[in-house]
Amino acid sequence: MAVQVNLAKGLDKAYEDKSVKDILDAPPSALAGLTERHDELLKDALNIKTVRDLGSNKYFALAGVLVALEGKEG
Repeated sequence: MAVQVNLAKGLDKAYEDKSVKDILDAPPSALAGLTERHDELLKDALNIKTVRDLGSNKYFALAGVLVALEGKEG
């Protein structure tokens, strides 16, 4: 089954036509709304250098799970 996803609105203009691998290997500023200053801050604070690092970071992953669970407590 083929899956298509339009990520253009979530990416910096320079990365809209790149492959997923290229985007994952890019600095976090490849994501729309993040700047080179954010790249520096993320690297210094959490050793995050790429979109892949950001997406696989345990703190961001946990935060995402907590947001998904919001309102689902029994």
